[in-house]
Parts: sequence; structure tokens; C-alpha cells
Amino acid sequence: MQENNNQENNVEELDINHLMQIRRDKLAELQEQGKDPYEVTKFNRTNTAGEIKSNYEEFEQKDVTVAGRIIAKRIMGKASFCTIQDCDEKIQSYVSINDLGEESYKEFKTWDIGDIIGITGFVFKTRTEEISVHAKEVKLLSKSLRPLPEKFHGLKDPDLRYRQRYTDLIVNPEVKEKFILRSKIISKVRQILEEKKYIEVETPVLNTISGGATARPFITHHNSLNIDMFLRIALELNLKRLIVGGFDKVYEIGRVFRNEGMDIRHNPEFTELELYAAYEDFHDMMDITEEIFSRTAQEILGTTKITYQGQEIDLKPGWKRITMIDSIKEACGVDFNEINSDEEAVKLAKERGLEIPDKTKETRGDVISLFFDEYVENTLIQPTFIYEYPVEISPLAKKCPNNKKMTERFEVFIGGREYGNAFSELNDPIDQYERFKKQVEAKEAGDEEAGMMDEDFIQALEIGMPPTGGLGIGIDRLVMLLTDSISIRDVLLFPTMRPLS
Repeated sequence: MQENNNQENNVEELDINHLMQIRRDKLAELQEQGKDPYEVTKFNRTNTAGEIKSNYEEFEQKDVTVAGRIIAKRIMGKASFCTIQDCDEKIQSYVSINDLGEESYKEFKTWDIGDIIGITGFVFKTRTEEISVHAKEVKLLSKSLRPLPEKFHGLKDPDLRYRQRYTDLIVNPEVKEKFILRSKIISKVRQILEEKKYIEVETPVLNTISGGATARPFITHHNSLNIDMFLRIALELNLKRLIVGGFDKVYEIGRVFRNEGMDIRHNPEFTELELYAAYEDFHDMMDITEEIFSRTAQEILGTTKITYQGQEIDLKPGWKRITMIDSIKEACGVDFNEINSDEEAVKLAKERGLEIPDKTKETRGDVISLFFDEYVENTLIQPTFIYEYPVEISPLAKKCPNNKKMTERFEVFIGGREYGNAFSELNDPIDQYERFKKQVEAKEAGDEEAGMMDEDFIQALEIGMPPTGGLGIGIDRLVMLLTDSISIRDVLLFPTMRPLS
């Protein structure tokens, strides 16, 4: 068995099926002896490795019971060392034939890297000052039938890491730390909103109408009702129904689904925060956006100054605020305040070599958006609010009182990427109905991302919705920013992947 353990230290040189068979044979032998590790239902550990190592003086020479996965093992005749990894740390254990007895020690020597074991013993330091557990008892709790990859030096292939996140979390400890940080970030966002008296709610994932954003939905079928249904592409419309119903402040952190392309910033399902506050507007939403980002960074990371992909960014409140038209003028000298017709705007786009891919979008508003994407977005490194968006691309936002072609909408950009979207919410049911009609016309003309008519939402607005500010923030992108992650797949435990077969 010792020879088998040494062989397994060179996984890359041996056939994986052969190694798995060796482990299965060991399991069969244990089961024949009535020692099936899979029959263990509970193990009472007293402490984690992290607790012991961070409070050594408290634990020195005291008995503890720990449990975890074997990640290293060194057999030296009648005494051995092994290292286990639990939920928060690694810890070494000294195991000897004198403490365990001949039979238990012989059994211990057959255990493999990856096996999950329990150890009872006292805490001490070795001659090299390493905090360890001197084992008095050891117990096999679960048998690992598949060797860990790359001799435990790490799982490097990104595709394999995403597909086998369970292995990734074992062999790349920094990955686990990132997801612990994600949990803390979401908790902090909740804390900030609850301090401001927002009520957390849950709304349906399955809907009979796709709405609340411009995106291609996933379609499924409800067998009992015999109707097609849509996985939600946004949280917006149901949350605004609650504002109509008398909630002053509501929010939801939940999964949304968009049947669109995939890249380092987009996954078909992702986590979104949406919040709505009665009697507030998009300027108030700017303030709370600054607070969410800056406080979360300060209280989780200890600073508002971060580095994202080599760029130094300061999230301290006081972010730049500039209209979309002024940002374009700043970037390329074109002033859309002087361009009033669709024809003029389309002509200018063609002169600049900008292609409008969809004939239904040859409007002044769509061209303004096109110019912004081309000349401005990538330049916005420090946090910036771009506000007053064209009405054509903002079907759920209020028009600006002094300029009916633009809306009280903003998006926030950091490091050249969009992180949030907010409106002074449209609460005029007549105007909303007309904008929904235009979305329906666009869909009938072939725009798969255009929204649908939501008669019930119009009815809700007819009941009366107070002036309302609304905000949406991509939680995954916020986590990417605060963990310096280049891809959304790095902050999703189980990102969407194409099947291997």
C-alpha cells in the first residue's frame, strides 16, 4: 500500500483509471472488513484548523478533534506526518504507531491523498515551530475514489476549473476566499439597504410576459396551464407593482436570465440588485449607488482605493456626473444638442463610419447611444455617472421636464464598464402604454430583444404610482470589481458551460 501511495504522487505519469481502480480495491477491502467509511453518518469535531492556528496559546497541549481532507502525507516507518485541509485552513498532524497501535497505524498508511479523515489529539509545535495535532485517534470518514489533479499543485485550465468547481475550490484555496468575499459583499449591500429602511422581497422567476429590460428571454412551457412562460430578464415591473401597492422602499437580490451572448462580462444567468424608493428620483439613486460601492469597499476591503486589472480606481463619493450628450461632445467634439432630426443623426453616423446594424434603430436617440459606445464608454475609468439618455433606448424612464427627447436615466461606469442603471421611473400610464406599443412594433419587425405589452402593469400605473426612483446594479460585476476578477465566470460558482458531449 505504501508503494501505491508513492505511485499516486505522480498522477500525471499514471493512467487515471488504474489509480481509481487501486482506490476502489482499497474501499472494497475496507467494506469486507466491516469498515465502510460511507456508513459514517456524523463526526463530532471540536475545532477548525483556523481556530487552532490563530489561537495557539489557548489550545497548546489541549485535546482537539479536527476533520478535513488529506492534502499531503509523509510516511516514515513507525511515524508519519499528514496535512489536512478543512473549511478555513490546513493543519499538520503527527501520527505514530505508538499512539494508534499497530492495526490502526497500518490502516492509516493505506489512506490516500483526497481522503477525508477525523483526528483526535493534542495541539503542539514541532521542532520547526509548525502548529500540529499529535494524533491519538484517526478515523476515515469518506474515501476519495478519484485522485486530485496535478499532484495537488493546482488546477490551472480555466475551462476545467469552471466545470469542476468542487475540485477548483480544493486545490486553489484563493478561489474559495473569493467566494467568501462575495458572500460578505452581498451581506454588506443588504445591511446598507436595511439601514435605509428598504424591505427585501421576492418576486416570480417565471412570468407570462417578458418585460423590465430589453433582452432576449428564455422560454419554457408550463404543462399544467399549457402556456409558454418566460424566465425573468429583470426584476423591475413586479417591484414597481409593490410601490403601487404601498411599499415605499423595496429591493430584491436575485437571479435573472437573458438568452444572449456569453463573454467575460456576460453569463446567461446572473445576480442583480434592484431597488425602488417612492418620492425619490434618479439623483437620489446616484447618491445611494455611491454609498453602496464606497461603503462596501471600505468596510470589506478596508479602503475605497482599489486596483482593477492594473487600473487604480477610487470609489470615494463625489463621482463625476455628466450628461450623455456632453460626454460625447467632450470625447469627439460632436454636439447632439445641435442635431435635431433622425436623418441628420444617421447621416453623421455614416460620415464617421459607424454602422447601424438594425434599420428599426435609425433614430437620433439610437445614434447618440452608438456614439457613446464608440467614443466614450471605454474612457470612463474613474467612477462616472452618465445621465440623460435618449427616450428611444429608455422605455421605462421619465422624460426630462425641459427636454422631452431625453430621460431622467443614468448608468454608472467604472474602468470602462457599466455597473448600474437607474431611472426616475415612468409613472404615466398613457405614456408607458405608447412606449410599450413601440416595443411591440420593434419586436414584430424582428427585434428579439424588444419588450412586450404588459397590460397588467399599465393597469397598476392607472391605479397610481408615486414619483419613484429605481436602481439596478449587477452584483456579479460589483464582485468582479472588488476582487479584481477579469471574467464573470471567476465570481460565479457554477457558470454556464457548453456540455462536453
